[in-house]
Amino acid sequence: MSDFNSLSADTQAVLLLCAQFGVKNQDNLKSLTLKEYNLLTQLLQQQQLRPGDLLNRDLIHGLNSHLNANLDPERIQALLNRGALLALKVEEWTNQGLWILSRGDDDYPQRLKLKLRYQAPPLLYGIGNLELLKSGGLAIVGSRNIEQEEVDYTAHVGQLCSKYGITIVSGGAKGVDQAAMLSAIEAEGTSIGVVANDLAKFATTKHYRDAIRENQLVLISPYDPQARFQVGNAMGRNKLIYALADQALVVCAAYQSGGTWAGAVEELKREQACPLWVRVSEATPLGNQGLLDLGAKPLLAEDISQCLFASAQDSQPIAHIPIEKVETTSLPSLSNINDRNYPLEDQGQDQVAEKVTVQLSLNFSN
Repeated sequence: MSDFNSLSADTQAVLLLCAQFGVKNQDNLKSLTLKEYNLLTQLLQQQQLRPGDLLNRDLIHGLNSHLNANLDPERIQALLNRGALLALKVEEWTNQGLWILSRGDDDYPQRLKLKLRYQAPPLLYGIGNLELLKSGGLAIVGSRNIEQEEVDYTAHVGQLCSKYGITIVSGGAKGVDQAAMLSAIEAEGTSIGVVANDLAKFATTKHYRDAIRENQLVLISPYDPQARFQVGNAMGRNKLIYALADQALVVCAAYQSGGTWAGAVEELKREQACPLWVRVSEATPLGNQGLLDLGAKPLLAEDISQCLFASAQDSQPIAHIPIEKVETTSLPSLSNINDRNYPLEDQGQDQVAEKVTVQLSLNFSN
């Protein structure tokens, strides 16, 4: 659990810059977008600084000459001046049992940073067993409106995951997501829920509250804990579900519409995509067939144990992806946004001297 004094300086700064605080600002002061935050961390890296250093007012004045139209110094300073509001919100979240992580914290899931790179959210809000975020597991996703046959199928897979000690990763939405998570919990297994809205309220649901108490569940969100449902947020959290899992199963998807379809297609196109299975039955949904046509793997009911759980035992953890270290003098240029290094805040406090670099292309319009 986090309180204001236990938050790292980095996390305090990232909250001030990026958090919504659940209120509409009368001065139309907008928190930084992911694109803007990444640009700022690059600038800090060039200056051998971390986000927490922005809490030093004198340092901010020294950085003003390096900022540009995309990073207005007056806006940056105004965001950093929200300290009183930050303290109130952190106290509120703490009283609800929530904790907060930023990308520079040691407990921030390495899987997200290694797989998503600069798409990894600057902040994660959560409640429950942090250790589960390191466990990997099987992502189970699907439509909200499902038939009883699909509920039974999902529950069966969830129970098998519990039997084999595999964590369920899902989105907490009605339908397939909830059926998967609850079946694992009821079978004394573990689950990770990546929710798009109302994290604080979500955690008070009886089944989830009990599972949190028993360390069977962790709920996380990259959005404000009081955020209401937005389609964009629901779509945006899909990549986190896949990044936290070793492999994934789509139980049912609508064809070319909805979050399940969009998330699966996005994952299939990803360079480091996890194995993605699709349920095949006598009446395979059109969306499922469409995902198979795009390269997903078919999963027959009789092959569940052989395919899912044998594959899970043999799969290489995402944390083993090789990364390249470069000399401390190798700093990125803000003029080339397609060739980026991890910013200093993405590394542990004791590893500021070592920079981890990755080569990737980003489409900042997404």
